[in-house]
Amino acid sequence: MIDRMIQFFLAGGWVMYPLLLMSVLSLTLIFERTVFWMFSTQRRGPSRLTRYLRLFDTNQARLASQEAAKDSTLEGQLVRVGLDAKVRNEAILIGQIESMRPAIERFAPALGAIIAAAPLLGILGTVTGIIRSFDLLGDASAVSDPSIVAGGIAEALYTTAFGLTIALLTLFPHVVFKSRAERTLGRLEILAGVIAEYTEQSSHRDSTDQLA
Repeated sequence: MIDRMIQFFLAGGWVMYPLLLMSVLSLTLIFERTVFWMFSTQRRGPSRLTRYLRLFDTNQARLASQEAAKDSTLEGQLVRVGLDAKVRNEAILIGQIESMRPAIERFAPALGAIIAAAPLLGILGTVTGIIRSFDLLGDASAVSDPSIVAGGIAEALYTTAFGLTIALLTLFPHVVFKSRAERTLGRLEILAGVIAEYTEQSSHRDSTDQLA
């Protein structure tokens, strides 16, 4: 099995080396994102949102602040900023969400580039392999068996197969991670709106109490 894989790799020529590097990079980035979304504290993000919404709905902002102080999720960070800011308004919360965006969408451009570049590299390998095969056909004295040319074309197609495999194996995790990122940003925007509304109502009540 290993020998066949080595033969497959060597048959593709020089293009297989950047494709191999691309595949290792893709697996590394997918592993990091999987850990972030599946095994880090962020996996509790949806449940933390539900908890904070319930606390703000029942006017328990102090308890929400206490829980957020020990919460390492993005939702917890947003609550800490929203309740600790000197000027508490939605603009500050939106700015905080934007500062979180790089962590949420981390490596998405790199994975997208791999999905686009891997098939192109594979096609490049096929084209260069076909060019070599036609060079052999142009030198009639060098070709005693047509199967040599056909074998060269078949080997050239290995690069396309490898490139497409890399792109497909990267595509599906990339779609999952992108979906997770969009849902997380949506949750943060909902939470920001709730915090802004709560602080506005709280400021209004304080002003009313002072006038009274």
